[in-house]
Amino acid sequence: MQTGIRLALLLIAFVVTSTRVDAAERPNILFLFADDWGRYAGKYAEIDGPGTLNDVVKTPNIDRVAGEGVTFTNAYVNAPSCTPCRSSLLSGQYFYRTGQGAILQGAIWDSEIPTYPLLLQDNGYHIGFTYKVWSPGQPVNAGYGGRQNASTPAGGKFNGFSQQATRMVDSGKSIEEAKQVLLDEVRKNFESFLEKGDEGQSFCYWFGPTNVHRKWIAGSGKKLWRIDPDTLKGKVPPFLPDVPVVREDLADYFGEVAAFDAAVGVILESLQKRGQTENTLIVISGDHGAPGFPYGKCNLYDFGTNVPLVASWPGKIPAGRVVTDFTTLMDLAPTFLEAGGTEVPDVMTGRSLLPVMMSNKSGRVDEERDSAITGRERHVAEAREGQKTYPQRAIRTDEFLYIINFKPDRWPMGDPREVGPNKTPSTDALTNNTFIAFPDMDASPTKAWLVNNRNKEGVKLLYDFAFAKRPREELYVLADDPHQIRNVADQPQYEDVRKQLHDRLMKELRRTSDPRVVDSGETFENPPFTGPVSRN
Repeated sequence: MQTGIRLALLLIAFVVTSTRVDAAERPNILFLFADDWGRYAGKYAEIDGPGTLNDVVKTPNIDRVAGEGVTFTNAYVNAPSCTPCRSSLLSGQYFYRTGQGAILQGAIWDSEIPTYPLLLQDNGYHIGFTYKVWSPGQPVNAGYGGRQNASTPAGGKFNGFSQQATRMVDSGKSIEEAKQVLLDEVRKNFESFLEKGDEGQSFCYWFGPTNVHRKWIAGSGKKLWRIDPDTLKGKVPPFLPDVPVVREDLADYFGEVAAFDAAVGVILESLQKRGQTENTLIVISGDHGAPGFPYGKCNLYDFGTNVPLVASWPGKIPAGRVVTDFTTLMDLAPTFLEAGGTEVPDVMTGRSLLPVMMSNKSGRVDEERDSAITGRERHVAEAREGQKTYPQRAIRTDEFLYIINFKPDRWPMGDPREVGPNKTPSTDALTNNTFIAFPDMDASPTKAWLVNNRNKEGVKLLYDFAFAKRPREELYVLADDPHQIRNVADQPQYEDVRKQLHDRLMKELRRTSDPRVVDSGETFENPPFTGPVSRN
């Protein structure tokens, strides 16, 4: 771990006392976590009302869990990038406190950082996971015990759901037969994990498919899941082009969400058949917003950071509730530890959500949960010259989103590379090669359309939303601007608000020893957080 971060962490005492609780009293912990899945589920269509993207999302199994428990509307990732998000979730700390876990490419896990799965394992839990927990980074799936706790005897084809299903359909299987093959894989992997536990032993299981992450087969949302892109017309947020190629791209994304939901259903069915539903805490979420779309993955706008979060626990979590309490996913680590009767290390900056989950109240349960702090450093290592980061921090409240871009001279989505006044990569390259231009936005049909049409009337503003450099400060008034497209940070009438949010954000960053502010950012401006990534 970098010296500055280590010293900061040592300022906080870390004491873990093994709290032995009778196994019969401790719940199973089932965590279902989809890669790149933003706040999209049928339940949110019900909450938000008609006219949003959620109108077309099909998630009956997730909706059932929500109906049997609690749904959070203001759940956020701490960082909208896979590795740092997961570093925060596993450790129960802000991402910037996790050493090289704070970046994506070049991430290395510090084994001295306590994680909730290993603490539960030390306290008698049977732990395991299927597919992705923590990557890219080394060691792979660190914080969950690595390969020895993996459960994938049936394979990992589900991770390429649309590719695998399409291939089987093209070979003669029906769509339902192809889906069943992939869902059987999910079932077998989960049941294999369960069979390895001792009789009566509580388990902690992480299901982490990557199918919602790109790439997908174009048109698969409609072909496999009957999600018609045309039904999205007029519902696309204003920072996206409302054109056929983008609507199809979104429909394909929601098709992968539907596949994840189907897998959730398979796991819940297996749990029920084994009679283990009653004593299982089920939590479902995603690790940030949509990939390959402006404002999504790698952005601190809601489209990039606001994620689904639902939880159920029969007899413990009152059913049918919707809460507006703010949370970031680092709060899940102390939540799982408290549920499992295991001492929460003082080093964790997250706070257990169990009091909110188990309350009878809806709306705002804990008045102190009135904001969420998010941020990012490096995603793709070579996105910028010198392998530099794009440092941002933000605070989101009920009324405002305030963002600091510490290096506004840098390109937020990475250098333009092959995009210039007189040059444009091919559509195929922009659709399939993330690194050819603006590498912090995944390659996609949407990215290709924006770059190809950037000089056309009406597209320049959308192109700038996606790729242009940003001012040092951004402030959005959510009542007037829910999609965060009108920055008012420099308007005199909002100066008091801007200053209050700035001071509040900086106070928390300093309190929790964020290297970006406690040492003028020098830690994150130098190796190993910048510079080339070893390919060994």
